[in-house]
Amino acid sequence: MDLANFREEYTLNGLRREQLNVDPYQQFELWFQQACNANLPEPNAMSLATVSSAGEPIQRIVLLKYFDSQGFVFFTNYESKKARHIEENSQVCLLFFWIGLQRQVQIRGNAVKISQGESLKYFITRPRGSQIGAWCSQQSSIVTSRTILELKFEEIKQKFHNQEIPLPSSWGGYRVIPSSFEFWQGRENRLHDRFLYSRVQGESEWEIQRLAP
Repeated sequence: MDLANFREEYTLNGLRREQLNVDPYQQFELWFQQACNANLPEPNAMSLATVSSAGEPIQRIVLLKYFDSQGFVFFTNYESKKARHIEENSQVCLLFFWIGLQRQVQIRGNAVKISQGESLKYFITRPRGSQIGAWCSQQSSIVTSRTILELKFEEIKQKFHNQEIPLPSSWGGYRVIPSSFEFWQGRENRLHDRFLYSRVQGESEWEIQRLAP
């Protein structure tokens, strides 16, 4: 299939250096809020890229659950392939793509496990079905049929009938602590606006540089 004629000009907005907040976390919060206000589907969906110790790269979509000046938090099964990769190589990359605003944000950094208490604080806010689901799946392992998953779900459902569902030991969160941010705004003629925030060595400030598109 020839896709050479699939083209779209990006004409919504430009991005200038003087528009940027000196703090990339605050710049991200501004863009994230604008994505929410635009009613984009799943604005907290992000691509998470990991690389194993053998150099095997994998990407998948995960959901950002909260962020602050300490980093960006998502949750998963600690026995999943992504968790194994992070154990071997904690350097990861996050990518948000808000096509409705013709924007991307790329965040590179180090992924670290959050505390069990912090994971529990989020876990108890999940719908009960999602709590049960966290107990059912040995994520990334091979299953012979969906029926096995559904039977396991019913088993766990009955096990914790009329009880609070405890936090599984194999489930919890990671915080990605950024080393760089890149904000990308689509422009006409593929002359996109790109700005890179990098940590100044030994300083708390961020250096901002424009990148060629």
